[in-house]
Amino acid sequence: MCSNKNLNKGDNVILQQYKIVFGGKMGAGKTEAIKSLSEISVLSTEAQNTDEQSHSKALTTVGIDYGEIRLEDGVVVGLYGTPGQDRFDFVWSVICKGAIGAVVLIDHSQKDAIEDLKFYFQSFKEYVNNIVVGVTHVDENPQQLLKQYKDWMSLNQVNMPIFAVDARKQDDVLLMVEALIARAEVEF
Repeated sequence: MCSNKNLNKGDNVILQQYKIVFGGKMGAGKTEAIKSLSEISVLSTEAQNTDEQSHSKALTTVGIDYGEIRLEDGVVVGLYGTPGQDRFDFVWSVICKGAIGAVVLIDHSQKDAIEDLKFYFQSFKEYVNNIVVGVTHVDENPQQLLKQYKDWMSLNQVNMPIFAVDARKQDDVLLMVEALIARAEVEF
């Protein structure tokens, strides 16, 4: 697990900071997922969406979103949301530095959702080894749910947890984060 360790002066206590990155296409639910979990006010870099061909939402993240959650053992986990437009992909590597993993969100209502899974998985696996997939907007297109994504993973010999989630629901997002942390603990 990648972590930054700092020794406090005089008391030999090691503090660790953990970081989880949320990636995916514009409108997949990254900002909402972070808002649903964060125990602090979320720092958001949303601006007016000028790419209405990609998505009709009014605002979109152009930098990072940042929130925090404290685990039962007191460990603070930083939650970092990436911009979804691939024209901002140059910041993804910077945001992923030191992360224990990434949650890739896929908008199931999009006709090219499998292509999005392929693109974001390939992109983020360059920066992190630990990836969990959350499929959002399943209520807008309830057909096939997770089968098409599992079939793609099987065909491409990719093994990662996948969840149908509502990014606005804390329990759904927490389940993905817990799975990501559990995988990191097993791996490292």
